Amino acid sequence: MVSQWQVLRAAPRLAAQLRAPAQRRLASNLPSAAGAGAGAGENAFVAERRHIKEHAASTTELWRKIAIYGVPVCLVLGGVNAYTLWNEHWEHWSHMPPLEERVEYPYQNIRTKNYTWGDGDKTLFWNPSVNYHNHDKTK
Repeated sequence: MVSQWQVLRAAPRLAAQLRAPAQRRLASNLPSAAGAGAGAGENAFVAERRHIKEHAASTTELWRKIAIYGVPVCLVLGGVNAYTLWNEHWEHWSHMPPLEERVEYPYQNIRTKNYTWGDGDKTLFWNPSVNYHNHDKTK
């Protein structure tokens, strides 16, 4: 026997299945004959979707303008800043004593075993114009 709970649970689904064909037949995307204007026959859903499309178009246009006019300016300003800082950095290095005369502290260039490349003393990213290692100074 079918319980009351099963009937109550199935009733909304049954009503929706019976109502759906009639709603599909009566639904139309054509404008109503009452008004020939832009908003004629437009329900809230269609108006909201139209508003979303207009908003998306304006937002897309804003970000397109930012990308075309704003980003290149920021890149140029960032490049000028980087170039200026780069020159200031090397200007500072030109006033420092030569690499051979600098103090080498015991915690710098610690080697527990030799590297497998080169002479075994230089790291993979060794730059001879910046890095210097003298075995005699650290012992």
